[in-house]
Amino acid sequence: MNDKEYFSLHKPPKRWMVVQAYKHDGSFHRQWSPAYLALENDDFWALCSRNSQVTEGDGRKWITRENAVFFLFKKKWFNILAMKKDGGMVFYVNIASPTILDDGYLRYIDYDLDVKLYPDGMIRELDQKEYRVHAKRFAYPDWVQRKCQKAEEEIEHMMKEGIAPFNEELCNRIFAEFVRITSL
Repeated sequence: MNDKEYFSLHKPPKRWMVVQAYKHDGSFHRQWSPAYLALENDDFWALCSRNSQVTEGDGRKWITRENAVFFLFKKKWFNILAMKKDGGMVFYVNIASPTILDDGYLRYIDYDLDVKLYPDGMIRELDQKEYRVHAKRFAYPDWVQRKCQKAEEEIEHMMKEGIAPFNEELCNRIFAEFVRITSL
């Protein structure tokens, strides 16, 4: 499937959505201030934001510094945050349950493991220790652990092969459309 097919746009109505992350035990983990639904298809929602407020589970709040496109997958066990930085696009992947639309919110369970792709092509796995601690504390079932492992392998393959959405040009186009639409 080529990039054009992958990103076939359904023009959704102008809509701002809130994303919430939870932990395996159902406890609140993190929420982002409303982001703009730039596109949706059968596979994912793509939301755009700039200077988003993030509220942590303990109540701390902070503001993101980068323009971003957040890909939340409906059937895959990960989501992808593409962030525009001075040196190029950085892709941050959360290994997580598939995202659901629930009562107007986009929600998923964060499973701690993260993978980061830098503009120079370097791939870095993050939070392995946190995953091991939480897998024990929250008693992740074997099937969840297998899903997380498989998702991590799939992500690294996609990154190495440049499979969408790991494409800076595509992310820039989506974000440019967000800027155009929201500035009307």
